[in-house]
Amino acid sequence: MLQKTLAKEVALTGVGVHSGVETFLKILPAPANSGITFVRTDVTDRENTIKGLYSNVKETTLCTVIRNDAGVSVGTIEHIMAALRACDIDNAVVELDGPEIPIMDGSSRPFIRAIDSVGTQKLDQPRKAIKILKTVEFKDGDKVVTLMPGQGCSFDVTIDFDSKAIGKQRSVLDLTLQDFETEASDARTFGFLHEVEYLRSQGLALGGSLDNAVVIDGDRVLNSNGTRFDNEFSRHKLLDAVGDIYLAGLPIIGRYESYKAGHALNNQILHTLFADPTAYEIVDFETKEAADSVTHLIVAGRSQSVSSFAEA
Repeated sequence: MLQKTLAKEVALTGVGVHSGVETFLKILPAPANSGITFVRTDVTDRENTIKGLYSNVKETTLCTVIRNDAGVSVGTIEHIMAALRACDIDNAVVELDGPEIPIMDGSSRPFIRAIDSVGTQKLDQPRKAIKILKTVEFKDGDKVVTLMPGQGCSFDVTIDFDSKAIGKQRSVLDLTLQDFETEASDARTFGFLHEVEYLRSQGLALGGSLDNAVVIDGDRVLNSNGTRFDNEFSRHKLLDAVGDIYLAGLPIIGRYESYKAGHALNNQILHTLFADPTAYEIVDFETKEAADSVTHLIVAGRSQSVSSFAEA
């Protein structure tokens, strides 16, 4: 299997969920072995490029933020990273004229549609992957993320909130593009009304609205059209995980499992993985493994349970 990039550049415009600033974004083709690179075109007085790698993640409280040594950052990268991974884009340049990726509708679907609109092209280098050789785990209280050996690439995400609007949900996905787009890509980010009000008092969440997030007040969803899926919340956490784990720099061959995790634990599990050279190896991404992996989504029962807040 050969590496891929976009066939030509594509542009999108939207607001940043925290800054509220209108941002113009372009996704451009890139050469083989260059990976995913973010470029802040509004910054001209210092280094403005940042590699999309786990080692450049500097903040995970509200979203995934990468930053270079010059202090230039790009936030809310997880949704576009999930789209790039789902579309098998190995190399791309993401240019933007602001501090965060536009939130669009709160999901990955607009980015996937943009990539689909221009298509992809194969490059002249073989595609590589990170094969998990043994189980690694990171815990924080009752939150846990695990990477383990497995065929293809699968994600198993469980969340647990005390709000009856969410409860306990589980989503499982064997990652290929065919059904990621229909089963997970349009699951939206979510948050609680009291948290949104506090964030706005701190100058954050200025671009958030019912048009780009599911907002919960106590035990009810405030969006007039409700949720897109009964388990939209766990599907979105799975979407986030796909994007965060792609910051490994290559696709993962193995199984990801998490309980009550978010961006912070997703980043920590990559640090844990790469701290142990015996836990992984770099291999050719074989077409057979990709072809044998059939995407599906499993919905577990919903139940009310005590939880702590995890990033949406």
